[in-house]
Amino acid sequence: MFLPSHDEIKRAIVDGDVDKARSLANSLIEQGGDLLAAIEHGFSAGIRKVGDLWEEGEYFLPELVQGAEAMKAAMEILQPALATQQGAQEPKGRVVIGTVEGDLHDIGKSLVGTLLAANGFEVHDLGSNVPVATYIEKAREVDADIVAASALLTTTMSVQKSLAEAVVAAGLARGPRVLIGGAPTTEAWATEIGATHAENAMRAVGKAERMVRSHD
Repeated sequence: MFLPSHDEIKRAIVDGDVDKARSLANSLIEQGGDLLAAIEHGFSAGIRKVGDLWEEGEYFLPELVQGAEAMKAAMEILQPALATQQGAQEPKGRVVIGTVEGDLHDIGKSLVGTLLAANGFEVHDLGSNVPVATYIEKAREVDADIVAASALLTTTMSVQKSLAEAVVAAGLARGPRVLIGGAPTTEAWATEIGATHAENAMRAVGKAERMVRSHD
């Protein structure tokens, strides 16, 4: 058997082929492949291409979600093997993420969480309809660097403000930054409440990386 090529791996993610991505991940492990190189030049390159195609209007939300699902399936296999192979590695940062209380929308938030995890963050997904107190409790428990909150309804945006205020008031050890997103949210709204805004899932990864770097 031959080791999967980086191009083959990338194609599986671009095609959103979950079964193929999972199979390739298993093949890499079974054949002793360079997992870090495969992640960087294959899987991550694939999800970056998916993001590019989406931003260019070639892909739509279903293709974006499917690519992320393929990436997630592969990473669920690769991350434990990588930890064993390399020893426990410190994540880029710890993120607590959820959709705010009163809002049951889940797809966009889940996509952001998947992409953050695929890019080296430790992600704690609280789901949807999450009270402010639950965010704070989890951020304290995991020593979070970032608290990320999605709001897909104009009526729930105010909870993002309450959360940003609560994060400051809680005096958490690492002083986590707040990252917000969701269809009705804007850069101006984020600035008003003292948060950082990401207009889509791919941009959220870049924003999170910059937030962590500026935090060090």
